[in-house]
Amino acid sequence: MMFIPHSDAERDEMLAAIGIQSMDDLFEAIPKRYRFPKINLHEGMTEIEASAQLKEIAEADLSVEDVSCFLGAGAYHHYIPAVIDNLISRGEFYTAYTPYQPEISQGTLQGIFEYQSLIARLTGMEAANASHYDGATACAEAGILAYHQFRGKRKKILVSPGLHPHYAAVMQTYLENFDGVHIEIPEFKSLDSVTPQNLADLIDEETAMVMVQYPDFFGQLFDYSEFAEIVHAKGALFCMSVNPIALGLLKTPGEMGADIVVGEGQPLGIPLSLGGPYLGLFAAKKDLIRKVSGRIVGETVDNRGQKAYVLTLTAREQHIRREKATSNICSNQGLNALTAAIYLSLLGKKGLQDVARLCYDKAHYAAERISKIPGFHVLNSTPFFHEFAVACPAPVSEINEHLLHHGILGGLDLSRMIPSLQNVMLIAVTELNSKEAIDDFCRILSGDENDDES
Repeated sequence: MMFIPHSDAERDEMLAAIGIQSMDDLFEAIPKRYRFPKINLHEGMTEIEASAQLKEIAEADLSVEDVSCFLGAGAYHHYIPAVIDNLISRGEFYTAYTPYQPEISQGTLQGIFEYQSLIARLTGMEAANASHYDGATACAEAGILAYHQFRGKRKKILVSPGLHPHYAAVMQTYLENFDGVHIEIPEFKSLDSVTPQNLADLIDEETAMVMVQYPDFFGQLFDYSEFAEIVHAKGALFCMSVNPIALGLLKTPGEMGADIVVGEGQPLGIPLSLGGPYLGLFAAKKDLIRKVSGRIVGETVDNRGQKAYVLTLTAREQHIRREKATSNICSNQGLNALTAAIYLSLLGKKGLQDVARLCYDKAHYAAERISKIPGFHVLNSTPFFHEFAVACPAPVSEINEHLLHHGILGGLDLSRMIPSLQNVMLIAVTELNSKEAIDDFCRILSGDENDDES
């Protein structure tokens, strides 16, 4: 039986306060024919029947464990150490979402604190929050921070066309038409046009923030050190959306002068899981910390002098600041943040560097092999990490269908997101793609389906 906390008298008092007579009056706006719809449900099943049907449905899904995967574009197939599931499945961790009674949740708070410390170190920034829902949300929250940093006086947010299109779309949903804020995204012309130099000319006195991706959506790498100086000379904030695995090998955003770092934390030990839940990374310079949205855990001592963890700077949050809050988000991806912390702790600096190096080397091996196949052309002319774009001699959808017939999940058809990139495939390679799998991929692309030699 459901527990209903209010008495009849209390409900009558609330109804009178809003000027209606009964609970039924609350539903007057809904046409009667929709209030109690007849739901066409199947007859009940036994547990055995239901289990068999669910298993049949599950088997219809294609798993990356069953095919060779070259699809990325923001969600990547990396190796997840077995110990991670063992640890996060403990009861005290598995139910943790976000600390609503924080000071009695010392284990949860410590897990978040360790996660924050690792993300700050990984990005080269001074502080990090307890996480956001995903990488796209983190990008949008960076835009909100920039708006508040300039008290609404600067209303332009300049976004590189190299940012993941889904992230850019979420930013537009959050911020377009909000107090005159405008998201400016230069028109995509070609991969060669997606450079810091081409973006620099568009920064003006109205720009609150400039956002780039590192590596960008096409896998390209740029050193943004000089670009950051240009952004700062115009008085704007510089934000980088990062792939955390790449930071094991590459120069950090902090070293390049970034003010804000966001990103998708899924590569840090989190499975693909049909698209989520994932993990939004968010780090910033210390002088921006009071405007960072989301929860922040700090370390202190209790009244006995013992180390203790607390939620700090909560005056930023909506339950205290109400409409003046930086953001209405006061939650975090607790379990996934813990997963990322365990992953980074297990690998350590050397291990993460090794994973990043494997991704880099294998991707370049694949690109070199593909560039020698007649009709295929690698479009990346700048350094890239573990993703690259390839012009194909036929529609990508047809090529992918053919690859799938041979047990290979091909790359992303870029025309789905950028119509001008017809017959262009975005290929991702991680440490899980063996040399044999890459050779097999190239063999099928080349049409040598009966040739078993690499």
